[in-house]
Amino acid sequence: MSYQRIEQHQRQLSRYHHLQAICGWDQSAMMPTGGNEARAEALASLDVLIHNRLTEPSVADWIATASDEPLTPEQRANLREFRRQWQNASLIPPELVEAHSLANSHCEHAWRSQRPANDWAGFAVNLSAVVANTREIAKIRADALGVSPYNALLALYEPGASTTQLDTLFADLRQWLPSLIQRVAERQSVAEQQKGSAILIPQGPFPIEQQKQLGLEVMQLLGFNFDRGRLDVSAHPFCGGVPSDVRITTRYDEQDFTRSLMGVIHETGHARYEQNLPYAWRDQAVFQGRSMGIHESQSLFFEMQLARHPAFLALLTPLLNTHFGAQPAFAAQNLQRLYTRVQPSLIRVDADEVTYPAHIILRYEIERALIEGDAEVEDIPALWDQKMQEWLGLSTQGDYTNGCMQDIHWPSGAFGYFPSYTLGAMYAAQFRFAIEAEYGDLGTLVERAQLPTVFSWLRKFIWQQGSLLETDELVKNATGSTLNARWFRQHLEQRYG
Repeated sequence: MSYQRIEQHQRQLSRYHHLQAICGWDQSAMMPTGGNEARAEALASLDVLIHNRLTEPSVADWIATASDEPLTPEQRANLREFRRQWQNASLIPPELVEAHSLANSHCEHAWRSQRPANDWAGFAVNLSAVVANTREIAKIRADALGVSPYNALLALYEPGASTTQLDTLFADLRQWLPSLIQRVAERQSVAEQQKGSAILIPQGPFPIEQQKQLGLEVMQLLGFNFDRGRLDVSAHPFCGGVPSDVRITTRYDEQDFTRSLMGVIHETGHARYEQNLPYAWRDQAVFQGRSMGIHESQSLFFEMQLARHPAFLALLTPLLNTHFGAQPAFAAQNLQRLYTRVQPSLIRVDADEVTYPAHIILRYEIERALIEGDAEVEDIPALWDQKMQEWLGLSTQGDYTNGCMQDIHWPSGAFGYFPSYTLGAMYAAQFRFAIEAEYGDLGTLVERAQLPTVFSWLRKFIWQQGSLLETDELVKNATGSTLNARWFRQHLEQRYG
């Protein structure tokens, strides 16, 4: 049967992807700087090898024949996902795959030193090469699929999504989010000015080794499987590796443990999703996260819905006292106020959950204009400053480090990814309310040490589904309806309003 040939073919491709993932993680976390040129060339060759194997002429025949074979629903879903992967790859010539891989590696590696140096001029040269390749790929895909160039890239991360859907969701946010940000920030500012009500800032230093041990203990509390994963350091926190060997990273500041800890929790959400994908389908197309929006829903469920909940923050107090020594700032009530403080800031990964969508929308608007040809690389700083002032009242003029150079996504060629974060936040809120409809208040579950109940729901409805269901079907099966932004608004109003 042709379908069996497809499964065998995917197993080999999966082995290549395994090597690709671990080499990519090492490039970001462990590799000495002098190794980048050779590593970039090796990864580019591997990218071409995978591309050529995936697009062999026989594959198209297998897909056509397998479509008429008697398959189970799971096999048919696997065929659907493999067909999508094949189509995405078959449109792009191998020489463009190689050029894109090399440009991305070069730009991302240089970004690590250019960002702290505020070197926009040097970065812009490298980014221009990435954008040129990305536009070419987007045009090829757009012409073949009959969509806009940006939609062609968006589909790589969010199958089935479109700018029409995003524009509708983001237009809704624009109607109520700015006023919520202002209202909550003003209320919190007044509260902090009252006698004895100021938020206590934890006093460091907080040794890196102690921060690491704290992170490992919280990962254990959240169910991370250390037999199939590890924690390391990188310039930008990420979750990499493969489901059998998940590599998460964070970055440390000896004067502030709060950001590193939330970064670890965020990446642990990604990791638990990976570690609990449907193992019976390993090496197959459906043995993957459904979309990056669903993937980000898991990291944001862990970080925002769960870790910033007062009941979970209360669990952190004794851990902080153990690792850093007791201080008043570690009191549960103070941690709650610290981690739910709404304060417009420059850095996306450190943003509170109320202002976070503003960071995503401005990136979405800029990268869409960039790919559609309505903006050029040299326009990015001015656009960034304009949108930061519109949304958050902050200026990044001349500050590229904390402005348009802060993220790893563009230097690594991931245009179309950013909307996944706000989609993920909306999914996470919808999942939380579905869990509470079945099991009761999330805080009560945490207080009663029933985190395994929460994780069991996620495992059943999200993790174990992998890509067996398409996104809308997955979300409807889990919550009773497709994505509805009202749950996100309800969550923010409950916690902050």
